[in-house]
Amino acid sequence: MYDLLIKNGTVIDGSGAPMFRADIAVKEDQIVAVGSLKGETAERIIDADGHYVTPGFIDVNNHSDTYWEVFRNPGLHGMILQGVTTIIGGNSGASLAPLIEPESLRSIQKWTDVDAVSFNWLSMKEFLKEMERRPLSVNFATLAGHGTIRRDILRNPTKKPSESDLSAMKLLLRRALDEGSIGFSTGLKYTHARLAEDKEITQLLALVAKRNGVYATYLRDEEENLLRAVEEAIVSAKGTGVPLHISHLKAVGKRNWHLFEEALELVRNAALDGLDITFDVYPYTASGSVLYTFLPDWVTESGRETMLHRLRDFKVRQSVLRDMRESGLDYAGMRLFISSLSPTTAQKTVAEISKAQQKSPEEVVIDILLASGGRAIASLEVSSQENVAKAVQHPYSIISSNGVGYSTDYGSTGNMVHPRNFGTFPKAFAEYVRNRQTLSWEEAVHKMTGKPALKFRLEDRGFLREKAKADIVIFDPETISDRSTMDDPFRYPDGIRMVIVGGKVTAENGVWNGTRAGETIRSKKHGLFG
Repeated sequence: MYDLLIKNGTVIDGSGAPMFRADIAVKEDQIVAVGSLKGETAERIIDADGHYVTPGFIDVNNHSDTYWEVFRNPGLHGMILQGVTTIIGGNSGASLAPLIEPESLRSIQKWTDVDAVSFNWLSMKEFLKEMERRPLSVNFATLAGHGTIRRDILRNPTKKPSESDLSAMKLLLRRALDEGSIGFSTGLKYTHARLAEDKEITQLLALVAKRNGVYATYLRDEEENLLRAVEEAIVSAKGTGVPLHISHLKAVGKRNWHLFEEALELVRNAALDGLDITFDVYPYTASGSVLYTFLPDWVTESGRETMLHRLRDFKVRQSVLRDMRESGLDYAGMRLFISSLSPTTAQKTVAEISKAQQKSPEEVVIDILLASGGRAIASLEVSSQENVAKAVQHPYSIISSNGVGYSTDYGSTGNMVHPRNFGTFPKAFAEYVRNRQTLSWEEAVHKMTGKPALKFRLEDRGFLREKAKADIVIFDPETISDRSTMDDPFRYPDGIRMVIVGGKVTAENGVWNGTRAGETIRSKKHGLFG
């Protein structure tokens, strides 16, 4: 007898192959049969007639760890209820391990008040054990963050690493990879990593390649120097043989939108030249980013404290304001999501605050940074709809949220969040498959399941086939859609009937049932691939 038997569903198996009618049998945490299973019995039989049955969605660019929600809210409602069954943390150069000392955790201070959190680990091994002790509703794997490792060793972001520093960084990374990290990430846009040179990155990437890991990078520039930044990532990956993944590839700012087509061509040409390259995209034109990343690069170099000191200097401030006005970014349309300021601030646009204070939008942004100590998250319309559509359809793209698994209860804090935290995957289906018909159902599912599983070496997930982990989503193709908006983000999606993680029904009809069957996933050295 099976534990679960899903009957009469239309199966989209994650490979990109055409959908087909089949039953699926689950025993413990594995799929044990796919096909016609008439007459078979199970402890629970689920009739999926009229529904699509797919692998659970894999979110390769997730920040539930660095926003601390994996500990505050292990149900990760916003993820599980949109069909996500596996998340990958440690993105954008920031991971929760390895740490040399507690101070090293300040690599995540741009997202989380680190003075308000407590933890009991330093090494990657200790961190993953803690994750096992407190399981999530979804599976969790992590990259090792360059920014975290760099802060571990250098402390001072303006310091150029010596040979002994590089050796220490390589030792930390090697241990993290050997202890279960599935790869390495950089966030070269952020202050503590911006001065990292090619030599530093490539020496670290060589280690990742030797250990069959993946390199994910938040590019050094997404504006006028986008093409140079894409080329930098490609050259570093080619030189070391490491698989490359570019996080949320986009051209920021209207005057840079024309660069995006060429950026996509760089990706395509690198792939044709033999590089294992992908990128992820979230299906929204608005970003949700650390506020200081919208400032001119020169003012944010050398770290947060130096940036704040510069912004307090009248002459420097005038230069910053001038460059902001010339950037082409619509600061007036910016929304403040999260900061240490009054929650009421997070419910207004910069234009509204600007009008109330009789200041320019650019001045308001600087004032918010100074008042919050540089710790603020904001949203801005940065991409064109045309470019987002091109990214979603591109043969080397993966759909991801770049989000956090909040629950709707988070709305009681007064902070606002990006709708991608609740609606990314349903929105991709509703907008690009059902409405625009620019992707087939099979293509969209592949970009959410099989493709990310193959890229990030999650070889027992991402597909509906025998011996795969039983991470499964059952949804209604006629009604699946996002309900979360910029003005009202705290809304779960429609159309997802059931989410199964490790063979356990975890969410049903839009409600999480409290089951936390998520597995802590480790790299190949620790038996992930058999």
